[in-house]
Amino acid sequence: MNDLSGPELLAPAGDWDCARAAIENGADAIYFGLDCGFNARARAANFAPADLPPLIELLHRRGVRGYVTLNTLAFSSELLQLEEVVRQVASAGTDAVLVQDLGVARLVRAVCPNLDIHASTQMTLTSGECLAVAAELGVRRVVLARELSLAEIARIRRQTELELEVFVHGALCVAYSGQCLTSESLGGRSANRGQCAQACRLPYELVCDGRDVDLGPVRYLLSPQDLAAYDLVPDLIAAGVEGFKIEGRLKTPEYVANITRHYRRAIDEACAGRPVHFAADEVREMELSFSRGFSPGWLHGCDHKMLVPGLSSAKRGVLLGQVERVRGERVVVRLAAPVAPGDGVVFEGDRAAGQEQGGRVYHVRSQGRLVTEPVVDGTVELSFERSAIDVERLSPGQQIWKTDDPRLTQRLRKSFAGPDPRRRVALRLEVEAAVGQPLRIRGRAGSGATCELASAEPLVAANKHPLTDELLRQQLGRLGGTVYELTGLEARLEGGPMVPLSVLGKLRHELVRQLDASVASPPRRRLAPSSVVADLRAALPSDGATSGGPPSLHVLCRSLDQLQAVLDCGVASVLADFQDIRQYRRAVPLARRAAASILLATPRIQKPAELGIFHALHRHAADGILVRNLAGLRFFTSLGVPVVADYSLNAANELTVDYLRRSGAGRVTASYDLNREQLLDLVASVPPAWLEVVIHQHMPMFHMEHCVFCAVLSPGTNKTNCGRPCDEHLVELRDRIGMQHPLKADVGCRNTLYNATAQSAAEVVPALLERGVRNFRLELLDDAPPAVPATIQLYRDLLAGRVRGKEVWKRLQASNRVGVTRGTLEERRDPLALL
Repeated sequence: MNDLSGPELLAPAGDWDCARAAIENGADAIYFGLDCGFNARARAANFAPADLPPLIELLHRRGVRGYVTLNTLAFSSELLQLEEVVRQVASAGTDAVLVQDLGVARLVRAVCPNLDIHASTQMTLTSGECLAVAAELGVRRVVLARELSLAEIARIRRQTELELEVFVHGALCVAYSGQCLTSESLGGRSANRGQCAQACRLPYELVCDGRDVDLGPVRYLLSPQDLAAYDLVPDLIAAGVEGFKIEGRLKTPEYVANITRHYRRAIDEACAGRPVHFAADEVREMELSFSRGFSPGWLHGCDHKMLVPGLSSAKRGVLLGQVERVRGERVVVRLAAPVAPGDGVVFEGDRAAGQEQGGRVYHVRSQGRLVTEPVVDGTVELSFERSAIDVERLSPGQQIWKTDDPRLTQRLRKSFAGPDPRRRVALRLEVEAAVGQPLRIRGRAGSGATCELASAEPLVAANKHPLTDELLRQQLGRLGGTVYELTGLEARLEGGPMVPLSVLGKLRHELVRQLDASVASPPRRRLAPSSVVADLRAALPSDGATSGGPPSLHVLCRSLDQLQAVLDCGVASVLADFQDIRQYRRAVPLARRAAASILLATPRIQKPAELGIFHALHRHAADGILVRNLAGLRFFTSLGVPVVADYSLNAANELTVDYLRRSGAGRVTASYDLNREQLLDLVASVPPAWLEVVIHQHMPMFHMEHCVFCAVLSPGTNKTNCGRPCDEHLVELRDRIGMQHPLKADVGCRNTLYNATAQSAAEVVPALLERGVRNFRLELLDDAPPAVPATIQLYRDLLAGRVRGKEVWKRLQASNRVGVTRGTLEERRDPLALL
């Protein structure tokens, strides 16, 4: 592979054209998924497993690394298939795999110990403490959460020896990757399975304390602008980042070419010590490939108003100008950017209400004359195809955006679509030529390719024209049509040898053949000889080791009033998940007086400098901790505190459950991605005593660093100056079908949007009891304390066999579902109802 003098530039590849675009425009590596599943972009074209050998060979010939994304959760029934995929990936010479699932990381390491593992951003690793756990899993590189700032990245760099990779360009998810259950909860499509429906891009209305809040044109409350960190490249290098990642496996090859080319230049300039500066027209080029508006994301820290202006969620391109007036069927526009016939444009309007209009420019008139070349500034008249634009709906001052530039698209296409390579691999040669000895050539390319060859006959002394350095460079440098470019040649010439040009030509062809062959064969990999899944399963305790005794109902409360109501019902095991963790000093004694055990919940995210929250929880001396991240698991188990691993650790298969148990968890909460059948498969694969199953909750959909409270209910920009409106107001977001979803903030000022409708897994409880599960959880949200006893009694009756599951969810007006992905025995829903 190319010897990197700076950070690695990774480009996305959703298909072969995207891979070629990345190669020709300067990527050091590409990342891509397979069409057999297990990758977080299921809607991309992706590659067939059979494509792996030729794709990896192409990449390695060009000095580019290839990373396969296996970055979704895997279910128990899929582990054998996944093992076969890992074997194919490793055998093809893939340079690394990206994983989300802790169990999948174990599987990969067991199948092929010398296949590098990169932790996907889906693993939600946000601190040095989290990365320490990843290192023990055999992870070599971590793709950090997008929500980290430059200062936080630099702090993590000081705490770990793992390679760090960050996203530098592309779409931003409003929720933490690996923690978003929204499109699944609302539409039955799991983001943790590569099927995100982008519910964050929809309009929402704000309801505060029961009243609608008029936000004017601000409707897209959860749709961030895109990340564009080209001017922060020097700062990211200084922070110790090894991998610069471009988002976009669903984007076009022209997008890949465009963005890769610009970041290649930015990295090269920064590494050369030159300032990184893009002119306005260069930024416009990037915006035209795809842009919802450019921003630094979270790299400068939180600025909630900047990150989510809320005015649009669609691709906008660049601001072309403003409508001055309408003249017949022509639109007079004051330009802010160049325009030419054929450009795609859209007029500002409420897209959700169908008020947005767009089309291609048919004619451009400047100073009264038709023009065919771009007009850079001034006022122009634009004409459109008949009835493409209803000009009567346009008004002076209305903005017009340029969404497509065919000239730019054509130029970008040419950068990768031709038969000959545009980006070549540097080649250095050493030549020894002595009279009486064969001509010897040794070479090494920047891709790692090597060659070593000699002429068939010894050289003779020249009568007239001895061999020279210049002649060697001229003849051996004739590499047109190959991927190589001669960048250095050292020659040792003795005795004035003569070499026929025909001999040099044959040697040149042979050295190219050897170079290609040296990288065509995949590296030798050690693969486990027998089934790894079978071996790992055999190491688990017998699945006959079930829990004995009656079932236990654990109730999670979110306020002191709820806690008191639950304790008054005689519940023996409670969990507290309060927004104000100072109230835990009252919660723990309340439980003790009621002779109930109490667990305190950690936040789902732990960032650098937030270890103090764990210390604060520990000081309350609860009976245990409900841990929601790997850092919390490590912290509390190291202190000997009993812990339960929560759903956010994404335990979807027995390998992950076993890992969390080995890491100190007393029980493991089953992942919310499991439907009825998948949950029962998991129960059959591990001792049921290891599991806790949530059977009633409002599904936590978005979990966000972005704070909606600050963005729209405060004059501030972040938690340092917002005035904490979250402490004073009850906020809900109303979606397009009228459902009002509660919004909550945690101690770290991170927001969680909960599903408006409670979800009950009551109908699967008898099957779980039959299979030995004894630990069940009921989670309250905004439940009024007087209503709590009836809910608890219903579930007690269910566990005792006194009522049927259907009666429970109907009386509670809850949805009848297990997890977020509908199983074959659960009610069907229309995923397009909201999305």
